[in-house]
Amino acid sequence: MRIVQITPSAGDSFYCENCLRDAALAKAVLKLGHDVLMIPLYLPLSVEQTGSAGIAPIFFGGLNVYLQQKSAFFRKTPRWLDRLLDSPGLLRWIGRKAGMTSARDLGETTISMLRGEQGRQIKELDRLVDWLDTRENRPDIICLSNILLAGLAGPIKKRLGVPVVCLLQDEDGFLDGLAQPYSQQAWQVLAERAVDIDAFVAVSKYYADAMRQRLQLGPDRVHVVYTGISLDGYESQGARPEVPTIGYLSRMCPEKGLDTLVDAFIELKKNEKLRDAKLRISGGKRSDDEAFLNKVRQKLHSHGVIDDVEFLPDFDRDARLAFLRSLSVLSVPEKQPVAYGLYVLEALAAGVPVVEPASGVFPELIEITGGGLLCEPNNVEALADAIGSLLLDKDKTKRLGEQGRAAVSKKFNIEQTAEQMVRIYGEIAQKCKDHDA
Repeated sequence: MRIVQITPSAGDSFYCENCLRDAALAKAVLKLGHDVLMIPLYLPLSVEQTGSAGIAPIFFGGLNVYLQQKSAFFRKTPRWLDRLLDSPGLLRWIGRKAGMTSARDLGETTISMLRGEQGRQIKELDRLVDWLDTRENRPDIICLSNILLAGLAGPIKKRLGVPVVCLLQDEDGFLDGLAQPYSQQAWQVLAERAVDIDAFVAVSKYYADAMRQRLQLGPDRVHVVYTGISLDGYESQGARPEVPTIGYLSRMCPEKGLDTLVDAFIELKKNEKLRDAKLRISGGKRSDDEAFLNKVRQKLHSHGVIDDVEFLPDFDRDARLAFLRSLSVLSVPEKQPVAYGLYVLEALAAGVPVVEPASGVFPELIEITGGGLLCEPNNVEALADAIGSLLLDKDKTKRLGEQGRAAVSKKFNIEQTAEQMVRIYGEIAQKCKDHDA
């Protein structure tokens, strides 16, 4: 099959689970012998997202999307000007300036994008569909990276007559986080646009159930495929560090619970047996995270533990592998339930056990892998107790790490994910052919 993967890019300033998922999936499907083309939206793809899969030009460039939302003038500008605004260098600079738009701008633009041909970015939509509707680019099936792209599905199907599959991963957090009335409006538009999508693929049972309820989707329309990881580079587990070391791997922001982990670390340092414990933080940041990080550093300094904490700037694949080898345990204590935890799989693949809140996907992952502990969400003392129990019991830490590593190798490798996705693509494509016949 010729498969087109439409992928919004977050740039390369922070650890984006959706971006890494799409890239890994595209590469794995390509290895199965299918023709895969990735179409980046908003920002250029990061280095880790690019690979042997084909890469299309940028569509819906972030600056063009914003300007077309704000001014009718930019909805009629010639292509040469739009091309200048889609310059990769300019877009990378814009991508590092997150927080430049207001909550109202974000809400209005989200609604507009969801409305597709009725939105203000119709010029961008027409360009994408025209580009796809050529002999060299025409796909057999299209996969949307998330349901926020649902506005593309109807126009694509109407013009190209090909099935559209949509991945589901943590869109609810973004949509619920929009200011009112935009959040409510976005869910209403989504419910209307969901009929244009032939099948949904959720990354966990938890999230499949959540989105079935939120969008009133029939059970046969939502599949579950756990997104695996490439196990290259995880072959040698290596010895655990002598000094008890806690790791954090995600965007450095309050939503991901970095401040909760810092508070738990401060509590742990009060234990005489853990006075030498270290905290290593990786995953990148956006420009609007700086104020939060300054407060975190001030708190660490005021408690006299700043010298035991490292903020690591690099988080590409090689840097992550080295980072994980330095850890005793990893924790990203998300404040809200999440659909997926790529960092959990990466840690377990390296033999590093995890401590996560008992919410969202984490009970599901811990049950399947046996690679960690759960604790009460948003509870500093519970988090500190759970992490401390592992740091003080090396045998238990090793056992959980080994269990997790074996489970990820068996059940969460990207090759299995690709095979399951291709099977779903084939089934959906066949159903569409039978329906048309």
